[in-house]
Amino acid sequence: MIRVLLADDHALVRSGFAMVLSVEDDIEVVAQASDGAGAVAAARDREVDVALLDVQMPVMDGIEATRRIVGTGCARVVIVTTFDREDYLFDALAAGASGFLLKNADPDDLVEAVRAVAGGHALLAPEATLRVIRALTADAPAAAPEPDPAPADPEQRRIVDSLTEREHEVLRLVSDGLSNAEIAQRLFLGSATVKTHVSNILAKTGSRDRVQAVVFAHRAGLVG
Repeated sequence: MIRVLLADDHALVRSGFAMVLSVEDDIEVVAQASDGAGAVAAARDREVDVALLDVQMPVMDGIEATRRIVGTGCARVVIVTTFDREDYLFDALAAGASGFLLKNADPDDLVEAVRAVAGGHALLAPEATLRVIRALTADAPAAAPEPDPAPADPEQRRIVDSLTEREHEVLRLVSDGLSNAEIAQRLFLGSATVKTHVSNILAKTGSRDRVQAVVFAHRAGLVG
């Protein structure tokens, strides 16, 4: 059972998240808080696996609460915010957050984030993934006009060759920042099928999460 802490200064948001999570057999909401200080106390006093924190909260904001919760090893943290701001994203990651979602994400994305982070992985909203990739590649040499279909590194070439045509297609769309639902719509596939393709891509590329998979795609020349 994954034990979850919810922290948001809006009771309606907390109750909405609790409703989404409570229907899952493997997730239990064990604590709620209306500010960052309360979240830190709850994470310390209760056995919590994943804390879902808003950024803008009274008494103590979600970034500082993340730093304290992660720093003491109480729980892993997913930031869930209304604001698609780059400073929030990078401050949250620097503080030790394992996930970053926007509040307009699909309910399935929230559940997926809780499970992924509880399992020791990272999960970022597609918008956040693009920002991280831009930051990682900001100092890299300019990309060639067309992606190189044949990576020079033998291991990269082996991995690229192991990907199916559909997996190549899905990886390119992930690199464009599309969510699973958007990929499913674009390729006329079911959501479960897209999730399977993404899981296969992560396994074949040795990636912990979507961010690492996109970094691999850039380094292997699969995307420009």
